[in-house]
Amino acid sequence: MTAQKSKKTLFINIAFVISLIGILLFLFKAPEITTPKLPHDDDHNRFFSMKKKAAGKLCVECHSVEDTEEIHKETTPNTNRCLFCHRRD
Repeated sequence: MTAQKSKKTLFINIAFVISLIGILLFLFKAPEITTPKLPHDDDHNRFFSMKKKAAGKLCVECHSVEDTEEIHKETTPNTNRCLFCHRRD
């Protein structure tokens, strides 16, 4: 009975290692980050210390909603989520 248990354990361990290798290969083949960064300038520096949702709502102070909707009409359904696509690195 112990030989059967060790075979089962060996099979589970091999399946686990193969799964991990598959996940790693998937992650290594992921595309590069193409999301534009939020600029580090005087106009945008205040947004780096805020939470994303709060900062995104303030984008329309300088960027009009109409301009944002025109630029992102096919990609962004909600215009106050700027930091969903523009990353703060």
